[in-house]
Amino acid sequence: MRDETELAASYEHCRNLARTAARNFYYGFALLPPAKRDALCALYAFMRRADDISDSDRELKDKSEGLKGWRVVLDQALAGQFNGNRILPAFHHTVNQYGIPAVYFHDLMSGAEMDLKIDRYPTFDLLRQYCYCVAGTVGLCCVHVFGFQDPAALELAPKLGIAFQLTNILRDVREDFAMGRVYLPQEDLARVGCAERDIARDTASTAFIDLMRFEAERAWGLYREAVRLQELITADSRAALWALVRIYSGILKKIEAIHYDVLAKPHPRLSGFEKAWIMLRGSVGLF
Repeated sequence: MRDETELAASYEHCRNLARTAARNFYYGFALLPPAKRDALCALYAFMRRADDISDSDRELKDKSEGLKGWRVVLDQALAGQFNGNRILPAFHHTVNQYGIPAVYFHDLMSGAEMDLKIDRYPTFDLLRQYCYCVAGTVGLCCVHVFGFQDPAALELAPKLGIAFQLTNILRDVREDFAMGRVYLPQEDLARVGCAERDIARDTASTAFIDLMRFEAERAWGLYREAVRLQELITADSRAALWALVRIYSGILKKIEAIHYDVLAKPHPRLSGFEKAWIMLRGSVGLF
């Protein structure tokens, strides 16, 4: 009875974290059956902790030690040792319930560690590896919760995760630059003649717009490659995946609508009304 009470309290804690912090992701969670929704909340809560450590204002050494410590906690949690942490019982239960491979979480931790060591990516191949670690792994975890039969789902899920992460990178260029990070590949900056001083400007230069257009099309290509994932997951999860794709691709459309000038215009995002409309359509099967 104590274990059941601890597990129920853990899931409730994870639900509250996801509800307040997951923003775009929670709109997709809400369209899932309760057990699957709770599972994604538990996964989100664990992953969010790694992200919070990486993006904190602590000294680099402290952040590095924090991530090493959280990796140790990961191994302990997978072995059923929770040490009073309110996230871990639900996380452990979810991983076991849906057969999620531990390597996904270790790769995710590696992605968080990359943010401490790398602030420029010479090539898209290197950026893709980073995007796989921080977002492709999330896609793989989600597809295990969604349910699938065709192994092709395991090839498409990380592509969709990378598309989501590229969308985030394009949206957050200004904010990332302010933190000293340029995720857009250096080879692409050179290809279109965009210097970092163009990213530091208050309005987009022609070269910056060309760069953004190029990267946006790359993201659209990944969305198109992953579109078949929708039909490969179980029917009760399709509305949730559809909503997530609509929200993230909607952000990309917003970026295009302001002619890629994410330096001068307000942060491109979907309004609460737009997200609610997507959820309503998903809930009644209009997708």
